[in-house]
Parts: sequence; structure tokens; C-alpha cells
Amino acid sequence: MIKGCQNECMAGGCSGETGKHIADSFKASDLIITPATSLKEKPDPNGLVFGTVFTDNMLIIEWSLASGWEKPYIKPLENLSLHPASSSLHYAVELFEGMKAYRGVDGKIRLFRPTLNMERMARSARRATLPHFDQNELLECIRKLVEVEKEWVPYSTTASLYIRPTLIGTEPSLGVKKPTKALLYVILSPVGPYFASGSFNPISLWADPKYVRAWKGGTGDCKLGANYGSSIYAQQEALEFGCQQVLWLYGEDHQITEVGTMNLFLYWINEDGENELATPPLDGIILPGVTRQSILDLAHNWGEFKVSERYITMSDLTAALEEDRVKEMFGAGTACVVCPISKILYKGKHLHIPTMENGPQLTTRFLNKLSDIQYGREDSDWAVLVS
Repeated sequence: MIKGCQNECMAGGCSGETGKHIADSFKASDLIITPATSLKEKPDPNGLVFGTVFTDNMLIIEWSLASGWEKPYIKPLENLSLHPASSSLHYAVELFEGMKAYRGVDGKIRLFRPTLNMERMARSARRATLPHFDQNELLECIRKLVEVEKEWVPYSTTASLYIRPTLIGTEPSLGVKKPTKALLYVILSPVGPYFASGSFNPISLWADPKYVRAWKGGTGDCKLGANYGSSIYAQQEALEFGCQQVLWLYGEDHQITEVGTMNLFLYWINEDGENELATPPLDGIILPGVTRQSILDLAHNWGEFKVSERYITMSDLTAALEEDRVKEMFGAGTACVVCPISKILYKGKHLHIPTMENGPQLTTRFLNKLSDIQYGREDSDWAVLVS
């Protein structure tokens, strides 16, 4: 290791001269494919439960401080073999991504804005002190994996193939430190609608400031598993109150931040009497969602109403409800695309959100537009062809 570049070397990004070549990224051209020979039966796309069925093969790439990245492999899906002291198991040194492959009406398979997932994954890796990788090389490896598993992409315009890239620290040590070993792998799972209630039925939310999803200076803007595992307790309490998801609040003024694992949007008449689509700003506690960005991009392009990244508090929302200024409220994410909100339980009171009474026109419009791009009914440079 060259003096003065320890951080870059440990992140897998050192390009200095050493006695041994250290690969600062794997190459898709080095991909070794040894696919499964015993293939599972493909499930009925109408009966899929999110994240419970997996394809025959996986992508796996090992990294170490000593050698850098090894060659990428596509091989049969199998259990991982980890040292019991692995840092991912003890200190949650790990991250993941979520993206999908869609079989279009023309039979072609597409990814949706995958470079945004790669960029976010790289940011998460930096925050988790996990190794740097070339985003384009990983995307090409993922494309190859989906190509190998193309028959697992459902022949359906209500289902898709969920892609779960994952990067974990495998440091065999109980020391709380930057890992010297890591494992990147990608698994695939055919999925239908995310919520059991269906793909476009409204959900109810439980809002209580005693639980916080993320905080300033934390990791809420990264896709780290630790953000999700620590949210399950609050989610269980929401279910006990008869609600389907948590509306995460932040600060003394009860700022609205996210919905479960989704970004949040409010379409209303704002305090100045303007039609406005609002979503919380990326201030470090909000995950920069791909669907969130796509909705903002579409709305800006339409130019029909004000589009804002702004703070919204529960007092803002309750005042707007009392004054009949709320039109629609919905969550947005890769798993569900968009999900209308009809009720919020806050301070013991049920707040009715008139999303469904208003169509929901805008929520439906976003769903249709995004679905048309994803399933090839509309040409867009957001859609990347796999095959």
C-alpha cells in the first residue's frame, strides 16, 4: 500500500504502483458463466408473493484488500458460507439495491433507469466503508445475469423480475473497523404486486413521532439494511393499530418524511393557493428513490402545476385537510411503483385523505406513464434493453 493513500486502497480504488496488481474493479468481460443444469419450475405470475421465490442462478464477486476484486461468476443459486465473525452479521456492514426487469408487450426485456441504482449503490458503499466498483461493469454483469434468467421474467404486465444487488462485509473479525474482505452478489426474484391488498388499493398509515426512521448525519439517504431492520418494530405496532404502514415523522414539528419503505408525495392546493406536487427534500434523511426522481422529472416536464421539494409537517397537512385543500397523497418506490394513501392515524384521530375520491387522477397518471415505459408501450431512454 502506498503511503498516504490508505483510504483509497482500502476502498478498492487505489491506482498506485504496488508489488502486486490490485483490481480496482471487476470486469464484465471476465465474467465466468456456469449456469444451473437442474432448473426449477417457473411460478404462476398471478400467485407471486414478494421476495419468496428465487431464480436458478446468482451473480457473485469476491473482494479483498490484498487482491482487490476477483472475477465475476454467474453460477447456481446457493447458500453463502460466511465466517461467524463476519462484520455484516455483527455490525450491519452491508447494503443492497432494488431494481426490476420487465417483459414488454413486444416481448423484449427492459431495465428501468438502472444507472440511478448503480449510482446510489456506489454512494451507499462509500458510506458503509465497502469497496468501490465500476458502476457500468456491475450493470453489465447484472444485464448478463438477467439474460441468463430471461425465462424467469414473467410473461405479464402486472409482474416483473426483482433484482437485488447486495454488498456485504465479510471481515472475519469482531473489531469494529473497515472490512478487508467483502462479497458482492445479485439474486433475482419474480414478483407480483408488493402489497397483499393488490397493486392499486389505498393503504392506511400510522404516524407516531416516538419512532424515527432516520436523522441528520445518519444513513437514511443510503440503502443500508440497518435502516430497514430497525423499522420492523414500528411496523408491527402499526399493524396492531390496524394500519398497513408507518408514516415516519421527524423533528419537534413532526415533519412528514417517508411511508414505510417508500418516498412520499402530496398533491394539494398549497398555502398560496397553487396546485402543487410536494415531496420532502433530500436533506440527508430521505432515500433518493429512482421512482421519486422519475415522478419529479415527469411532473417538471408536464409543467401543469408547481413541483416542490419542501418540508411538510403534520400541522400543514391537518390544516389543509380542514380547509379541503388536499387532493391526493401517495407513496412511491420500485416495489410498488405508486401506492395511494387513504387514511392516517395520528394522535388518536383518523385523518381521512381524499385520494380515491379524486380519482386518484394524478396517482393513476404517474402509474400509467411509468408502466407504459417499463413494459415497452412507450419508447423512452429511461428503459434499457436487456434482450
